[in-house]
Amino acid sequence: MQPSGVWLPIITPFQNGRIDYKSYKRMINHYVEKGISGIIPLGTTGEVPTLSDFEFEEMIEKTMEYVNGRLPVYVGVGGNYTAKVIKKIKIAEYYDIQGILSVCPYYNRPNQQGIFEHFKSIADETYLNIILYNIPYRTGVNIENETVHRLAECKNIIGIKDASGDMKQTMALLMNPPKDFSVLTGEDILFYLTLTLGGQGGILASSHLKTELFVSVYNLIKGNNQEAAFKIWKELYEFIPLLFKEPNPAPIKYCLHKNGLIGSPEVRLPLTEISEALKKQLNPILDKNINTNILLTAAM
Repeated sequence: MQPSGVWLPIITPFQNGRIDYKSYKRMINHYVEKGISGIIPLGTTGEVPTLSDFEFEEMIEKTMEYVNGRLPVYVGVGGNYTAKVIKKIKIAEYYDIQGILSVCPYYNRPNQQGIFEHFKSIADETYLNIILYNIPYRTGVNIENETVHRLAECKNIIGIKDASGDMKQTMALLMNPPKDFSVLTGEDILFYLTLTLGGQGGILASSHLKTELFVSVYNLIKGNNQEAAFKIWKELYEFIPLLFKEPNPAPIKYCLHKNGLIGSPEVRLPLTEISEALKKQLNPILDKNINTNILLTAAM
């Protein structure tokens, strides 16, 4: 089934150096009621590079336990050594997840043929659905659209999280997507534009906040009510850039802690908590109580 809608790349809450599973369970119970389409633990927003192998597996186990079948779960499983990625996927398969989000190999900068063979090898070794993740400013290499089309021929490569940073490339992919293939934006600020150009949704770190409004934008556009969606989108548009003004997910964790959803804004080094200057910018937005029903009524 094509992934669509608002997918949450959920943070990993920490407290005193350990994963805070009490907060994590509270978060999952909170978000499954908000209308999101799925949850993705162990992505960049989940600080997966800082987790041990034991924590990686434990997070999958706890996610499946807490979600309890209420939403599909795709797990972030990527890396720059193909054989090692496949081994981690085999661990993930044990927990009956629905699929994986797999980032383009980073640091060693393979060419397009290397990228193709990396993902095809993964696809050949698992029955899980695969969403590609293209984010060149982190990985150092871009998955070109031609390579995306080649990979889409693999029956279990079913979509892409597009954060290419190249509007021309993104537009070309939206104008000519592979058949039965989801284009999900990973650039939160492009969510509205992606939907209006036929994209299927987004994997949006910023949807940790004002979640219902992101979901409403999706539902309104898919219901062919772009004008109402745009009124809501303007409310979201003003705060999204602040969540990425300092390294993700530190600003989001600050907001979730201030709202009482997690016990601590703690991140793991080399990330640090946000500056006092950014806190001063975020606080007025957090203190601004928005009644979603009123906003929706006004938009209609």
